[in-house]
Amino acid sequence: MKEERIYVKIILKRFLKYKELGEKTFEQLDDKDIHYRKHENENSIYLMVKHMRGNMFSRFTDFLTSDGEKPWRNRDREFEDDPDASKEDLLKLWEEGWSRLTETLNLLSDADLKKQITIRGETHLVLDALLRQVAHYAYHVGQIIYIAKHLKGKNWQSLSIPAGQSEQYIQEMKKRHAG
Repeated sequence: MKEERIYVKIILKRFLKYKELGEKTFEQLDDKDIHYRKHENENSIYLMVKHMRGNMFSRFTDFLTSDGEKPWRNRDREFEDDPDASKEDLLKLWEEGWSRLTETLNLLSDADLKKQITIRGETHLVLDALLRQVAHYAYHVGQIIYIAKHLKGKNWQSLSIPAGQSEQYIQEMKKRHAG
């Protein structure tokens, strides 16, 4: 009998929603936009993606069997800019990180959610560690969207319900889910 994956699928669905939001944001950006920083001490979109990729590789490599903070990870380097990096480079980093995450989650069963792993020596239930990562990536995707929205101004294309269209959206959703 195949192991249950109801909860793992729900968690993966949430992760992939943030991946989708990031990708819809990147579609609206150009090479220059990904390096924008209002202040020197802020992270650009490129740096956040570089950091997320590093985090995903560290956390989701040998997920159940080794500490989530790998000795080979150089977190500080994730925040060093590469001004020549293109949007194409950003998308490659993005996809590499998310591929590592999805490959790992596709191997998990709901029973694995009760196991324990460590991150920086601290013990976590797998479920807690995954929820921690959902929150972490949602935080960074939100930052990415905020910067992109600022850069695009009136040319920003909404990723959710556009202002003034809430009632129309609700009615459409009710129709879609009525049958």
